[in-house]
Amino acid sequence: MEYTKIDYTVTPYHEVACQLLIDQLADLGFESFCDTETGFEAYIPSKNYKKEALSTLYTTFEGLTYEFTEEIIPDQNWNKKWEENYFQPIIIGDKCVVRSPFHDKYEHIKHEIIIEPKMAFGTGHHSTTSLMMQHILENDFKGKKVLDMGCGTGLLGILASMCGATEIDGIDIDDWAYNNAIENLGLNNITNMKIHLGGAELLNDTYDIILANINRNILLEDIHHYTDVLKSGGKLFLSGFYNEDLEAINQETTKNNLVFDNFKTNLNWVAAKYTKK
Repeated sequence: MEYTKIDYTVTPYHEVACQLLIDQLADLGFESFCDTETGFEAYIPSKNYKKEALSTLYTTFEGLTYEFTEEIIPDQNWNKKWEENYFQPIIIGDKCVVRSPFHDKYEHIKHEIIIEPKMAFGTGHHSTTSLMMQHILENDFKGKKVLDMGCGTGLLGILASMCGATEIDGIDIDDWAYNNAIENLGLNNITNMKIHLGGAELLNDTYDIILANINRNILLEDIHHYTDVLKSGGKLFLSGFYNEDLEAINQETTKNNLVFDNFKTNLNWVAAKYTKK
């Protein structure tokens, strides 16, 4: 498949602004991204590229300028190229490593997760994913029934299983993520996690713990759905939003019988923990 590469330059360079742009480009159908010294590169199948859609992008940061160039990239093995050049192992708290099958083993790390990223969200490199992984490693998942909402590669659910969860459901609306997550379960010998294709309409069971790493707007729309299927005393972990969004998230969780416990933050991204009354 032929791709179009957009090379964004943000002056002066601003990491959070770049990430905000990347999030919006992902909503427009861009499938992969890589950082540069002056911004980032974004890739989309040429058949899906609409230049005029770029005019809808915004950031909340003043004093920055944004420029981009376009380049047509001929058909090639994109998954192989992306994995070999841009996906490097990541270690979380010296307790968990996320790597691809072609990386060397990490014998000294307790939890080793193998991911075939294939451009699906959730390799651990984004702050929201790594923050959620920190929460999992610091909380008790033994014997818990877990929901990984917007599961992407299945990474969070896989880690929950390794940390003792007995049953996990992963839900994602994206076909690519659905198939990728199933593949990753096999790579990690995870037999107690099921992947489902869809959204909040699939929620018809109850859970001890819910993990939802999506984005601010979807979280605000669906928090009441999560509360409906979360057991009393259960834990809800939310991420995919910025520090300035935490107040709105907390207001919505309070409306839905959830008590704010604590949060983690990195590069202005937040992962917050709540308990159902």
